[in-house]
Amino acid sequence: MGPEETLLNLPIWLTLFRLVLIPFVVGLMFVPMSGFNIAAAILFGVALATDWLDGHLARRWNQTSAFGAFLDPVADKLIVCAVLVILVYRDPHYYVALPAAVTVGRELTVSALREWMAELGERGVVAVGSLGKYKTAIQMAAIFCMLFQLTEQGIVYGVGVVLLVISAALTLWSMIEYLRQAWPRLSMER
Repeated sequence: MGPEETLLNLPIWLTLFRLVLIPFVVGLMFVPMSGFNIAAAILFGVALATDWLDGHLARRWNQTSAFGAFLDPVADKLIVCAVLVILVYRDPHYYVALPAAVTVGRELTVSALREWMAELGERGVVAVGSLGKYKTAIQMAAIFCMLFQLTEQGIVYGVGVVLLVISAALTLWSMIEYLRQAWPRLSMER
């Protein structure tokens, strides 16, 4: 597949659509009218659906590409980090801020680790595992719940906070696991 064809497949367009949704989700979080938080949650849900769909279609139609492999996790991390920052802004309590900081810190650390391992030709050492997938699923459910009831902060919001704390614990665990797997290469003298 040539570089000009890379942007023409549906999985890439779905990933780009997810990137376009980010300012809308974030913007809706600032609208001071009732119901806009639900609209933000729905758009976040649409982003989640496109995340699943683009990967499914890319594998099913054999339209995977280096550009797609780069862009998909970038889109995921951008929407998660952007929404977490605004959630902390809207609810600056430690039980929101601490798991959000852990999540953003882990994303930066693991992204840097993957980039460094790729430079060493050993990117597969820090490939996404099942723990990372569980963490992501819980994290996305947490954010959806928190967005859905952001203005009232009732039981659904509380469930989201609990899920966010659980996902932060899994986030730390998965980061430690990635670092453990990469440690033999990290500790080598150059």
